[in-house]
Amino acid sequence: MARRQGMKLLVVGPSWVGDMVMAQALFIDIQKRHPDAVIDVLAPGWSLPIIARMPQVRRGIAAPWGHGKLNLKGQWQLARTLKQEGYDKALVLPRSFKSALIPFMAGIPERVGFSGEGRSFMLSDARKRRPTRSGNVITDKTVWRYMAMGVSKADYQRYQFEVPSPALTIDKDNLKAVMAKLALPLDRPAIALCPGAEYGPSKQWPLESHRALAARLVAKGYQVWVMGGPKDVDAGQVISDGQAFVFNLCGKTRLEDTVDLFAHCQQVVSHDSGLMHVAAAAGAPVVAIYGSTSPDFTPPLTGKATIVRHPIECSPCFERTCRFGHYRCLTEIGVEQVLETLA
Repeated sequence: MARRQGMKLLVVGPSWVGDMVMAQALFIDIQKRHPDAVIDVLAPGWSLPIIARMPQVRRGIAAPWGHGKLNLKGQWQLARTLKQEGYDKALVLPRSFKSALIPFMAGIPERVGFSGEGRSFMLSDARKRRPTRSGNVITDKTVWRYMAMGVSKADYQRYQFEVPSPALTIDKDNLKAVMAKLALPLDRPAIALCPGAEYGPSKQWPLESHRALAARLVAKGYQVWVMGGPKDVDAGQVISDGQAFVFNLCGKTRLEDTVDLFAHCQQVVSHDSGLMHVAAAAGAPVVAIYGSTSPDFTPPLTGKATIVRHPIECSPCFERTCRFGHYRCLTEIGVEQVLETLA
């Protein structure tokens, strides 16, 4: 019987779109360090189409838990199946209790993750997460923490890594089909606007500013695609209503479709959101608008990004809503300021 070459890894992936994209930097780094490594990713079902666009990953496995649900029976059943895979190591990226259960129940010999939520007994290598900021000074990046899971404890102490840019595979045939289905013009260059932010309004540039920016872009000869999920449909309607060549695509595309549409765009304007990271990994030049958060913590991982900020005395506050109710870090970013970055 031939001996299997290369270590076999199970990575328990994060639950947010942007975090899953950033996790690809870890997969790229592992493949660089261990070219024969086999990487499988256990993650929420919604993320499987994104994982399928990561050439470093052999397969994505749908996690049996939902938001706020443990589902012990489902986890035990999946753990029994995964035990037969013979994984050498598990990297548990989230810090939740439930995310460490399956590697533990599957008997994977090495299980690396951060301590917390009383789960350290399930990890063979429980690491202490370093502080992410001191006051308002950022001392860490999310992607560093993910990449740190792929190295030894000794290397982990170095903590800062050369971060590779995530790069999702583009399906040109799917792009063509999606553009035809949505009746998008082929003769106008496209710029995408992403008005949503799952985290909260403290990340969101005003809708009236998006609408004004869209009008200016159309006047310059562009078509504008307003991109987002079902929750962003109303916002997309505010931006697009009555404007020629401004298309509200919110809720009309699958996550994998957005990858291909972003790859077609001249530029993408987004908040610090999951779609910002998807656009960056699709190869699009990104204009990233930051309000309550900081690009020192969750930057777009691309060399083709322009950051737009209006720092004030209380930012970055990392709050979901503005404690003072003024949102000045966002409202004082002018349309002209963003337009200049798109010139």
